[in-house]
Amino acid sequence: MLCIPVRHIHKEIIVTNVTECNSVLVAIGANLPGQMDSPKGQVVSAISELVTETLAVLSQSRLYGTPCFPPGAGPDFVNAAVRCRTSLSPSEVLDRLHQIEVRMGRVRQVRWGARVIDIDLLAYGDQVLPDRAGYAHWAALAPEAQAVRAPQDLILPHPRLHERGFVLVPLMDVAPDWVHPVTGQTVRQMHAALDPAELAQIQPLTE
Repeated sequence: MLCIPVRHIHKEIIVTNVTECNSVLVAIGANLPGQMDSPKGQVVSAISELVTETLAVLSQSRLYGTPCFPPGAGPDFVNAAVRCRTSLSPSEVLDRLHQIEVRMGRVRQVRWGARVIDIDLLAYGDQVLPDRAGYAHWAALAPEAQAVRAPQDLILPHPRLHERGFVLVPLMDVAPDWVHPVTGQTVRQMHAALDPAELAQIQPLTE
């Protein structure tokens, strides 16, 4: 079946005819101007690019200004999150996200380097991929290894989701009650566990 494209800003939407589709959480960020002349423009454009006949955007977070991660790697970021439904498989969704990144000028040279767009598949329903052992390996990776190693296979949920304020703050807008299938924690609980000093640096952008 086909999902119906629906776009809305920071609200919950009841969408008919997509009940057989799968729930997807996506994070979007940019800290270079790219084709849209600003990181904010890049993020807004990427969200628009997501909408197709097989991917419905149900809700979109506010845009947030966030400190560059890792510190010193470039200008500060603009970040957002979206909640979607799709009839695509996880690998098909990831391919779609990578295609959008390429169209928007993303070139992968340095891991965690400055970028014109970054679109991450955070979660696909309650699936754990490739399996719980594979997820656990990447989730437990030491910080120095995280900086240089990237998995060849899709890891779901995103192995760093639970520890990143620039992901969890936007997710609070669109999916505060989503439950991590491995830890059993909601987005709300993961957000509450973050360092208040980190949260204080993440602020919604004004129009």
